[in-house]
Amino acid sequence: MMIEVGTKLQTIYTGGRVTDDFIETIENYNDYSNLNIFAVRNPRELSACVPFDIDYATLIGFEERQQLLAGKYIQKIGYEPRFDRQLISVVLPLVDQNRLEGIIYIYYPLAKISELANQEVIFLIGSAFLFLIVIGFGIYKGIRHIMRPLSDLQLAVEQMSQGNYGVRVPVHSKDEVGRLSSTFNTMATSIQQEDEAQKTFLATVSHELRTPISYVKGYSEAIHNGMIEDAQQEETIQLIVREANRMERLTNELLQLARMENEQTDIELYPMPLAETLRDVQAIMSQQANKKNITLMLEVDDTLIVEANELKLKQIFINIIENAINYSYEQATVEVVAQSINHHAEIMIKDDGIGIASEDLAHVTERFYRVNKARSRADGGSGLGLSIVEQLVKQLQGTLEIKSEVNKGTVVKIRMPLMEE
Repeated sequence: MMIEVGTKLQTIYTGGRVTDDFIETIENYNDYSNLNIFAVRNPRELSACVPFDIDYATLIGFEERQQLLAGKYIQKIGYEPRFDRQLISVVLPLVDQNRLEGIIYIYYPLAKISELANQEVIFLIGSAFLFLIVIGFGIYKGIRHIMRPLSDLQLAVEQMSQGNYGVRVPVHSKDEVGRLSSTFNTMATSIQQEDEAQKTFLATVSHELRTPISYVKGYSEAIHNGMIEDAQQEETIQLIVREANRMERLTNELLQLARMENEQTDIELYPMPLAETLRDVQAIMSQQANKKNITLMLEVDDTLIVEANELKLKQIFINIIENAINYSYEQATVEVVAQSINHHAEIMIKDDGIGIASEDLAHVTERFYRVNKARSRADGGSGLGLSIVEQLVKQLQGTLEIKSEVNKGTVVKIRMPLMEE
């Protein structure tokens, strides 16, 4: 910067003797500059140009004079005895016809530069400290933002481990932590529903078994104690046998459900003729249908070969046809139709019975659900049949569809994949 300023000031000098006007111009510039600038005439007048008792020889030596005569400037950094301070300075020549008429001397105390540097260092340190405070506060807020939901999540997990499945975590954001909290709430809801379903299931099983056990125990004790007359003993024994059979059937169905839940999804499937299986089921169910004078009609395509398991497939058809017979009026007809639709075998079982109300239709495959609450347990079944059917159909990679209208009957459709040629 000094060299740039001095070079521009050199252009004011037009040659010849360094005039007072030139020196005054330099001094005027010095008043408005943050640098210290003065012009010096030839050696004899040096002492009159600066507020110090100096001469030309003390500012520049012989070698420096030769350099100035060549039109070059001089740079100095260090202690200057005549100024008694550390300086950074530039000396520029005023030369005319190989004669050194004077110099322009520009300097700046190094102490001021150090002070400025110190001020900047203090400013930088203060700024850095303030920056660290701001960053630290931001990190604290960020960590708190992350740790607070994690802390809530940990507390919720601890409460859930103690059996409080109703606990939920508040979701404050949509980031990874927020998604984790939402996933936890979804999991907690599923666990709570499963827990409630299990409690309901256990309560229902206990209720279902308590009644027949009470019958068997009560009537057995009555016979043993001679409280039932001989004429009524046969009827009482039949009642005991009926309730025992019902307990056995309920127990078997519960065991089957438990086994199906524990079984692997993939079971052994093999090609089998659907018509043969349906005719076997028709023969098995004919006796039960005849008791109510119900006609069991079968219409099946003999070419249908399905990938299935014979025992499980028979159980599906027996359960559905048995329901159709039980809930049909006497002298009614139950139709079983099997045909090929879109590379699948569709088996339709249709009755003209009492039907199912729309509010009950979505629940008929739930465990222990009874459509007709007024029917007794003896003639109303256990409420597990369609639940077992649904599980079996899933194991055979099929689908189950139930449509029904009250007093118009029910249509059950089962779709199963055909064997690939």
